[in-house]
Amino acid sequence: MRLTLDYGKTGLAIEVPERNLAGVLGLKPQPPLADPAAAVETALAHPIGAPPLAELARGRRSACVVISDITRPVPNRLLLPPILRTLEAAGIPRERILILVATGTHRGNSPAELAEMVGETILRSYRIENHDARDAASHVDLGTSPRGVPMLVDRRFLEAELRITTALIEPHFMAGYSGGRKSVCPGICSLETVKIWHGPRFIGHDRSEAGVLDGNPEHEEAVFIARRAGVEFIVDVTLDEARRVTGVFAGDLEQAWLAGVRSVEPVVRATLPEPVDVVITSSAGYPLDLTFYQAVKGIVGALPIVRTGGTIIIAARCGEGIGSAEFRRILLETDDLGEFVARTYEPGFFVPDQWEAHELWKAVRRAEVLCFTEGIPSETLARCFVTPIASVEAGIAQALARHGPEARIAVIPRGPYVVAALEPPRSPEVAVAA
Repeated sequence: MRLTLDYGKTGLAIEVPERNLAGVLGLKPQPPLADPAAAVETALAHPIGAPPLAELARGRRSACVVISDITRPVPNRLLLPPILRTLEAAGIPRERILILVATGTHRGNSPAELAEMVGETILRSYRIENHDARDAASHVDLGTSPRGVPMLVDRRFLEAELRITTALIEPHFMAGYSGGRKSVCPGICSLETVKIWHGPRFIGHDRSEAGVLDGNPEHEEAVFIARRAGVEFIVDVTLDEARRVTGVFAGDLEQAWLAGVRSVEPVVRATLPEPVDVVITSSAGYPLDLTFYQAVKGIVGALPIVRTGGTIIIAARCGEGIGSAEFRRILLETDDLGEFVARTYEPGFFVPDQWEAHELWKAVRRAEVLCFTEGIPSETLARCFVTPIASVEAGIAQALARHGPEARIAVIPRGPYVVAALEPPRSPEVAVAA
């Protein structure tokens, strides 16, 4: 069977033996909005759990609007114009409006990337700045969260009189779902915050996984920190497989975001009755598959449906290579990934981006991982604790040789945008006496 994986900007066509195919797990159909621009205007005027944005903005002298970085396909060109018009119409001068890019611990976005994200007109007309998690002086200490996370948030956001965030709601492999509170934590928090929030105590928790909110410490701490930072209004969206807008959720940090989560949850969850031998997946294509660091999300997303000792085949373009200098050093200078992860539990030990190595270890200790990419040389990729393959089809042949010709294969074309899971076991039927 011919299928297409999300890969780079163009996709990747693959052939999967139909007799081995156990299922293709994708997003359930959801109609796109007929007029997304009008939907944004309506959401700003009639938000969930908050006053209209125009009312909130009245009398304020400054505003900060947080947007996601280049790794997230948020439709900023749709969201920003009505938000900015509303702020200015309410009396906030343009020069007192800051668009702050929530890079988290990622690198800053280049002018060319900013133009791609927001469009040339907004780039020329408004002040747009990148968050820098490593610049200690650019953060304000708000104290410590209930679980001991230091709350260090970007000073520019806290000093604005009106604080707004925008984002995309999608599954997240640690925090349950993205969007909402994640625009602040980790989006505009210090590395000192993220190293605890993404530390082994949190990401090693059995509730810190895709699609899970209840009891998820990553989610709960992020909500607390975002509330403490004073988020007054959010504008989040959901997208379909073609990245068309299916919903706009504006208003209160929690109420509006949870409405979006409830909308998207049945769409992104896909199940199989039992584990399979082989899972073929992706890193959701551009922009998420720019690096191997991001590709780890696709690998981990396959774990719930692959049997122990099975094989995960991932295709990720990785046009920018492995990722940050720190993550690259972790992988290329480590002989035993499990030993490295064990060290992250030691008091005082910390390397930026160690959390992604922790997640990769979850996968490679459970299953064989084969990787197809055009962005990383095979000899380098082989040192990243995965096995390079010349093509997805070559990986399938290798997996069938390992697991046998009757091996069962599942495909997740959109990778981490899907919450793959096993169907809950059915209760045994109870015979009723006549």
